[in-house]
Amino acid sequence: MNYPKIGIRPVIDGRWGGVRESLEKQTMNMAAKAASLISENLRYPDGTPVQCVISNTTIGGGAEAGACREQFSTENVVATLSVTPCWCYGSETFDMDPSTIKAVWGFNGTERPGAVYLAAVMAAHAQRGLPAFSIYGSDVCDIDDERAGITDDVKEKILRFARCAVAVGWMKNKSYVNIGSVSMGIMGSYCDAVMLQKYFGIRAEWVDMAEIIRRITLEIYDKDELERAIAWVKDNCREGLDVNAGKSFPEIIKRSKVIDPDKDWEFVVKMTMIFRDIMYGNKKLDEMGWHEEALGKNAVAGGFQGQRNWTDWLPNGDFAEAILASTFDWNGAKAPTAFATENDTLNGMAMLMGTLITNTAPCFHDVRTYWSPEACERVTGKRPEGKASQGFIHLVNSGATALDGCGQAKNENGENCMKPWWDMTDADIKACTEGTDWCRANYEYFRGGGFSSHYLKGAELPLTLIRLNIVEGVGPMLQIAEGYSFELPRDMHEKIDNRTDPSWPTVWFAPRLTGKGAFTDVYNVMAKWGANHGATVYGHVGAELITLASMLRIPVAMHNVDEKDIFRPHAWSAFGTECPESADYRACAHYGAMYKA
Repeated sequence: MNYPKIGIRPVIDGRWGGVRESLEKQTMNMAAKAASLISENLRYPDGTPVQCVISNTTIGGGAEAGACREQFSTENVVATLSVTPCWCYGSETFDMDPSTIKAVWGFNGTERPGAVYLAAVMAAHAQRGLPAFSIYGSDVCDIDDERAGITDDVKEKILRFARCAVAVGWMKNKSYVNIGSVSMGIMGSYCDAVMLQKYFGIRAEWVDMAEIIRRITLEIYDKDELERAIAWVKDNCREGLDVNAGKSFPEIIKRSKVIDPDKDWEFVVKMTMIFRDIMYGNKKLDEMGWHEEALGKNAVAGGFQGQRNWTDWLPNGDFAEAILASTFDWNGAKAPTAFATENDTLNGMAMLMGTLITNTAPCFHDVRTYWSPEACERVTGKRPEGKASQGFIHLVNSGATALDGCGQAKNENGENCMKPWWDMTDADIKACTEGTDWCRANYEYFRGGGFSSHYLKGAELPLTLIRLNIVEGVGPMLQIAEGYSFELPRDMHEKIDNRTDPSWPTVWFAPRLTGKGAFTDVYNVMAKWGANHGATVYGHVGAELITLASMLRIPVAMHNVDEKDIFRPHAWSAFGTECPESADYRACAHYGAMYKA
């Protein structure tokens, strides 16, 4: 695979005859230290270390800048980090390739004016319309500092820049695969191919849901894997509540269940394998003679329409959606796939942004209900406490969410968490499967049957709720809410959960309130959320998402990230410093989509 790489540009004072020579070692040491920092701390979604490319020489002027650009052009460099301990010639040394994401790290020392160069080159970037991130440590370092000046604040900014730039590069030239089209008039399901192309560099693909029936009928799947998968399901996916038991259904529903309920598991496992093969391909299919099908669609994310043209007569996609998004399946630990219920492409892209930043499973939710403390007390007889004391939002999807979302994996301290797939142990996988049961689909909603993931356990986890929207006159915009999941006492949980559908996966979510903007209270967060869906990922990663959005030129409409943690290109401050949110909108509108040309 041609991995997206970070190019390190060691920039230097071009004056030969003592000045440049005295700086060569220090400058190249900064480059080497930055590259090591990135490769030792960041991984690609497949688990391998992020790769850096260091310029063959230091860059003191236009000739060496051009040679560096030529070198990087053969290495799939998606972002450049220029590093320097000294004054350099700004417009002669800066990265002027419009296709790369840029940052400059100036060494904070007293021997040479690295800060002066940093300020000068930021002005050059702004004047030439090439936004760049400015990195400068808050503490003065010594010239012989073994860390090369990588203080904690510098480290944080370099890693955030590189993490987000790699996410941009990982998406580029891949596909979003729509299996089906629009579900029940949900606007997020109307895949905007131009938006995906211009803002993310992603190709939109559509596959009719009839292709699933074709592959099932013609047995275009790995039969050996199917046998292994069904055995795993029997051992690990126990059935839970059947909300259909004892009900008398009208004839239209009874006639619509064409797959025998006893065959639902086999059917949905086949669906899961077929979805995966459509997205990523499968060499086994080539061996079977299905050469075209073996190629896949070069996917990075996808979604399944399901409702209602499929689910009115065939088992739903809930099992497939949950397993694809999880960090494991019957083959063991694996990279999670951002795969959207009801083919809500915009939420699928929010899932993708979140999982690329965290490498943890993305969870799809309906942003269903705001519960005030008063309403909770009226219904349950108890006032919520702890994280829920100021009210909470019921995230409940009808009904597939990654199994990791039950939060039963454990970190090194024995605390509940979610993990990157490469850290998932057999014990973690077992805990997540035991923390989830599979409820038979409600035939009133899903006439064709199927199973929904349903959490038996919950946990207090730091989560970030994300949503990508498209607004006429603005384009794509992002919403972010950091907060916590939590457990309600069992009696309170059941009284509230049963009011919707107890067969669906529930997450109780309390956003972190700041007293400002949309985060004055929980009601305001719910009221200002832009759509009926949202995605959560593990951890408080709003700051990373803001940086990523700025790289893609997507404004952030609401967030509860502390202003001191916001890291956007330096030029954003030229669009206003009094209201950063407004400046973000103006800057994104001015620079336009990343791939607009």
